[in-house]
Amino acid sequence: MIYLDNAATTMRKPQAVIDAVVGAMGSLGNAGRGAGTGAMGAARVIHECRERVAGLLGCPSADHVAFAPNSTEALNCVINGIVGAGDRVVTTVLEHNSVLRPLNRLAAERGVSVAHAGCDALGRLDMDELSRLVVPGTRAVVVTAASNVTGNVVDVAAVARIAHAAGALCVVDASQAAGLVPIDMAEQGLDVVCFTGHKALMGPQGTGGAAVMPGVDVAPWNVGGTGVHSFDEQQPLGWPTRLEAGTLNGHGLAGLAAGLRFIAENGGVAAMGEHELSMARRLYEGVADVPGVTVYGDWPALELGEASARTGVVALNVSGLDSAEVSDALMDGWDIATRPGAHCAPLMHRALGTERQGIVRLSTSWFTTPEEIDVAIGAIREIAVG
Repeated sequence: MIYLDNAATTMRKPQAVIDAVVGAMGSLGNAGRGAGTGAMGAARVIHECRERVAGLLGCPSADHVAFAPNSTEALNCVINGIVGAGDRVVTTVLEHNSVLRPLNRLAAERGVSVAHAGCDALGRLDMDELSRLVVPGTRAVVVTAASNVTGNVVDVAAVARIAHAAGALCVVDASQAAGLVPIDMAEQGLDVVCFTGHKALMGPQGTGGAAVMPGVDVAPWNVGGTGVHSFDEQQPLGWPTRLEAGTLNGHGLAGLAAGLRFIAENGGVAAMGEHELSMARRLYEGVADVPGVTVYGDWPALELGEASARTGVVALNVSGLDSAEVSDALMDGWDIATRPGAHCAPLMHRALGTERQGIVRLSTSWFTTPEEIDVAIGAIREIAVG
């Protein structure tokens, strides 16, 4: 199979990740819940993973990296831990439902005011509108670092400056960017970065979390067992315990640590992003001129040499065909896995005018080859011809 659905999850993992998970399942106990070698081994693996995540994201303190099963839960934890009744939050139409639905619930149940900055025809965030919406008294600006639909990268440092000028926090959803796009929380002024482990970080599913700058107060959302301070009636407020209730996925975090080691040993984030983008660009250039094919996103930025403006996503449609029909044809005819539909990003699709048709998303990884891309180009061309 030619796997081009890496924006959903990287299915091809480094062998070291697989070995780490299997090894952990046979050797690790429960971190913080015992005095044996298994519990101590789990604690060491989890600590290594925290340190590697902190280094990757530019978080000054590894203790301020709190793990969660995925970025959706991390975003729920952070949004509910920061936003109070009656607060104002500004977000964008680029967002995934993991941002939109927590905010919609807070709007419905706690009277939170939510405003959405729009985008242009290429799906680029309207920074001027964002700046107008972020007024004094805004509690937080919640923004994706890269669109999961178009692959456009957002200038999160500029968003942070806008947020801080109004006294607001800047919360970033880095699900599509972590491991591909350079992120430095301290340098870029990001207060919180939520991430998932199973995409470009090449870890297993069931891993993710939030990196929080020291001094940013996030109230506990999930509460329960922590393995420490057992006689405290409320969730302990030390980091990272305040945001971690229950047993962590030590087996998965062993795999995530291995994925982060693999990235570091193979040129780092810059090399990962460059390879994925080169494969995506090859695909784009092979189909952009095909009659009936519409490609979405800010590809002109790439033509101008702004490589940092994109991830390895190519979003397209073929004539009036439903996106599911095209994805099915790619799978049935050429064994190519892609993602059709709305990608859990309804406002982005409304902005692009693709609510009914959806979009076929093809997304590359470190393991994608030019030969695979060429097969995909030929397949799309053949589908377009009809």
